[in-house]
Parts: sequence; C-alpha cells; structure tokens
Amino acid sequence: MIKDIHIGKRILLMNIFDRLLHHYGQQNWWPSDSPFEVIIGAILTQSASWRNVEKAIGNLKHMQVLDPVSLLELPHSKLAEIIRPSIYFNTKARKIKAFCAYLREYYNFDLNRLLEHDLETLRWELLSIYGIGYETADAIILYAAQQPIFVIDNYTRRIFNRLDLAPRDISYASLQELFTLNLQPNLYIFNEYHALLDQHGAAACKKTPICQDCCLLDICPTGMRYTS
Repeated sequence: MIKDIHIGKRILLMNIFDRLLHHYGQQNWWPSDSPFEVIIGAILTQSASWRNVEKAIGNLKHMQVLDPVSLLELPHSKLAEIIRPSIYFNTKARKIKAFCAYLREYYNFDLNRLLEHDLETLRWELLSIYGIGYETADAIILYAAQQPIFVIDNYTRRIFNRLDLAPRDISYASLQELFTLNLQPNLYIFNEYHALLDQHGAAACKKTPICQDCCLLDICPTGMRYTS
C-alpha cells in the first residue's frame, strides 16, 4: 500500500513536470558565469525579483569586485550601494561579507574545497553561516555544487497549495520531502523542476492567478474554481 502511494505521487509529480517542461521549455538555470556568482545571486535573490538581482550582479561585475577577496575589502557602505537594486541591500551586504569571511577563514578562499563536500556536510556548513537559510543553502547546493537537492521557494508553496498537494502552512522540510521521497535524486530534474515552477509562478500562478490557459488547469482544483 505504501509503495503504491509513492508510485502514485511519483506519477503525479512527473506529470506536472512534463506539462511545465512542454509548456515553457528548458530553463537552463542558474544563469551565471561561475559557482561563486551563483552563491552571490542566491543571497541577493532573497525577497527580490531576479530582474533586480541581475542589476546588482551587473553592478558588481562593472566594478570588478565579484570575487570573495574584493568583496571583503569593500567597505560595507560601498558594497550596499552597489547591490542596492536587490533591496534589503544593507542586510545582504552583511550576508555576502559573512560568506566571504567564512570562505577565507576555513578554506583560504578556495570555493572548490567547500563545494566538494558531500551533500549533508555542505548543507550543514552553509546553514551555519550568517544569512544562509534553507532555501539559499539548497540553491547553492543544487546550482553551484551541482548536487541533487530540491529547492523550495514561495512559488513552489503557492503552486502546490493550489494543486491541493500541500497545506498553506507546510514546513520547508515537509514540502521538500514530497519531492525527495517520491522522485529519484536526479540533478537535471531537480534543477529544471525548480526553475519551471518559478517560471510558472511568475507567468501564470501569480498571487492573482491567470488560470484560463494554464497547462495544469485540469488537475488544479483552485484553477477550476477560478474558471467555473
């Protein structure tokens, strides 16, 4: 019985994935030039749109400071001003400096040594650093370290709540388990699935959803209520 339940959920989850992939195409995330840029982007994107994050990263590149040594040397006020487009820039400047300081203290700025840890060790270390929570840590693991872990964000919560697959107040760990217990740990699928959910949340499953042409409409109780 338990095995049958898992098979049913696996089929449903892959059905959602296949529909999103067919509708939006491959997303090829994370857009960056290096693992370090992924990490900075993961910090900057906290409570910010990716468009604004791109502006902040563009500023860092223009100033030629997108490396841990340069970021540590920058005065806090200067760094905050450079990343201003990402909002909460003062707090994010502290978070960026905290990560760079950790990399200096424990790895002599060698990011590869940090990222080569096994998944559980790397996740534990990342969560010990100021300013890195579950979502940011998992994004770093998936997109910078290239290890299969499923990233949960507000888009995922919204979509799966509307699909009646997760309660609104579900914990990060419990929603993550919906994927990790029912899907094989596949780097490509975890990468694309998260990116596709973000695309769907931005394009259709918004705070006020646009349900009429949604590729998940016929399996979405919320969408069917909106369009009935």
